[in-house]
Amino acid sequence: MKLKSKDFEDNNSIPSEFTCDGRDVSPQLSWQDVPAGTKSFALSVADPDAPMGTWIHWLVHDIPKDARTIEQGGLPKGAKQVENDFGMKEYGGPCPPSGTHRYVFAVYALNVERLEDVKKRNFFDKVGEHTLDKAVLKGLYKRK
Repeated sequence: MKLKSKDFEDNNSIPSEFTCDGRDVSPQLSWQDVPAGTKSFALSVADPDAPMGTWIHWLVHDIPKDARTIEQGGLPKGAKQVENDFGMKEYGGPCPPSGTHRYVFAVYALNVERLEDVKKRNFFDKVGEHTLDKAVLKGLYKRK
């Protein structure tokens, strides 16, 4: 699978519009080369450079199998969000306390239509049990 965005390129800066310094809206994402047998998708956005360990910005599951795009600030119908490290279910954009941080956007092709009883603490375990393939897009951000 391949994951890309119209809003930023892999290993390049994320525009401030998608961060706490801007509108804090999720960027557009799209993926292709989906494996056979995919029944749904999940998505995670995490900052592995956070001072207290990886910081979760967004967790989404039950994205329909025919979805190939998440529009800016949107979600496909039926997708479910899980509470992130900001204590909310919606996307929380990059907001590093200092320096340049990496933000890892990952989409997972899953072999089940739905994940049950998903929480922040078990998201990666539940997704991992059903992952057929995974694609990653990395963005960078440093506050001005």
